[in-house]
Amino acid sequence: MKKYFEQLRPMERRLAVGVIVALILVANYVFIWPYYGEWGNLDNQIRQGQQTAQNYEATIDQTGTYQLKLKKFENQGEFVVAEDQAIYFMHTIQTRSQATGVNIENTSRSVTHTNDAFYVEQVQSISVVATDQQLVDFLYQLGNDPSMIRVRDLELQPDGPRQHLDASIQLVASYEKNPAKNLKNSTASVK
Repeated sequence: MKKYFEQLRPMERRLAVGVIVALILVANYVFIWPYYGEWGNLDNQIRQGQQTAQNYEATIDQTGTYQLKLKKFENQGEFVVAEDQAIYFMHTIQTRSQATGVNIENTSRSVTHTNDAFYVEQVQSISVVATDQQLVDFLYQLGNDPSMIRVRDLELQPDGPRQHLDASIQLVASYEKNPAKNLKNSTASVK
């Protein structure tokens, strides 16, 4: 190549060098410059991956703490045997109504739904008479019960003298189906 380059005249040398420089610039423009910004993206991805790995390792290091909390929460719940669930549910409703001053006028028979794999639902319909504050307090106290009592349906209307509210309420409580079996499965999945 050197021998060929020496045979060229000065003007041809300049032209050959210009063509070579132009080819190098075009090759850089096509093959190198479009991918130059990817180094920064690659660095960002590496940093994010390292941060994610550190977060995972920190969480894995806290596994013992999480298992202790899990056992605490599992033992914290209240288990009611299946035969006593309807009685316990109605007793809870009556206790809360007496505490808040709500008068229960009518109750229907409770219905049990067992479609869920983990919980049994007890459904109870009641008719009550109360002031608005008493009714709110009653529903709030039912919501704080460990049986997870909630309102499925609520119909309100004023009574005759318009001093109280007549309410038809459908309440639902959820109870654990098989707590011993669920505890074994949950601790096995943690390990």
